[in-house]
Amino acid sequence: MPPASALLQRLAQHLQQREAEGTRRRLPPPPNAARVDFASNDYLGLARAPALRTAVQQAAATGPQVGSTGARLLTGNSAAAEALEAQLAAFHGAEAALLFTSGYAANHGFFAAAPRRADVIFYDEASHASVKDGIRSSFATAYSFRHNDVADLQRRLARLQLPAGAAVFVAVEAVYSMGGDQAPLRALAELCQAHGAHLIVDEAHSVGVYGPRGEGLVTELGLDAQVLARVVTFGKAVGSHGAAVLGPALLRDYLLNFSRPFIYTTALPEYSVASLRAAYELLPNLHEARRRLFELSAYLLGQLGAVPGVQVPADSHVIHPVQLPTHTPQQVRAVAAAVQAAGFDVRAIVPPTVPAGQQCLRVIVHSFNTESEIDDLVSALRQALA
Repeated sequence: MPPASALLQRLAQHLQQREAEGTRRRLPPPPNAARVDFASNDYLGLARAPALRTAVQQAAATGPQVGSTGARLLTGNSAAAEALEAQLAAFHGAEAALLFTSGYAANHGFFAAAPRRADVIFYDEASHASVKDGIRSSFATAYSFRHNDVADLQRRLARLQLPAGAAVFVAVEAVYSMGGDQAPLRALAELCQAHGAHLIVDEAHSVGVYGPRGEGLVTELGLDAQVLARVVTFGKAVGSHGAAVLGPALLRDYLLNFSRPFIYTTALPEYSVASLRAAYELLPNLHEARRRLFELSAYLLGQLGAVPGVQVPADSHVIHPVQLPTHTPQQVRAVAAAVQAAGFDVRAIVPPTVPAGQQCLRVIVHSFNTESEIDDLVSALRQALA
């Protein structure tokens, strides 16, 4: 075997550094069905819903092919995909929708394409990597603002001087994926309106969970008309995969022409489209599941708050980061392993996914969990910390 090149040696050094810090990533074993789920994003249990399974089986059995065969602009378009986009737009009260293959692709595709040179993007410092990566691919100037700090954003907007014709974008998440806290959307919408800025909301973790029919937090707060674009993703409460950008029909046409992750990515296969159409038929009627989800979330938050040595933000919803201030990343991972061994699927979140010093256990509750399971989980956590 030839000797390792300088490049491979450099790669090995970076991996060794992460190993020493306790932050090296490895693929986990496949989910263990014997463990109680406190880790997945399947908030409402739709990923295991019989209606979605049936829709996928029927689409695979009767569709023209199993694969999607190409990008939407080539051979991957279908009447089913266009019907789903119309369904999504109507459900969410938007003028139009454009499908993407993932939430990452949708966020990256929007921010790399819509903001142009001389434009300015302000983004919450806790924004998802997909937003930050899309911004890096843009020619716009970008600034972060302190997490959920409307006053900090206001100061930055007030100091801004733009050339004629330039646009301002403000990027936030309705519910943040690591902290489980909500963006102050009403205050942000009012501020953006006052400064002529365009508000972009990632609803990945709020679609299905919030809103009268699961439309998301923007609709629940009555802000549809004050938000330029929403990114809805389908790998969480919707129980499938893929995503869509919701907004004006002109924006849809623009992204179809200029968003490279849309243009150059193979389309969703028809069985995925079928599962999404089935999920959106179920969402309006899941009132009891949503009520139960928030009831269990409040119960879990209270039980976790009574465990010595842990800190859980009081404003977390459904997603609860269990912070262990005295623990290193290696120690947090060891606690997660002990809780998993006791029969509960929880995951350690360590840098660089979160900033240094903010390593935690990420505990997610679902509508199908029970108070008894929560009690047993908290008992296992206490034992792991003893």
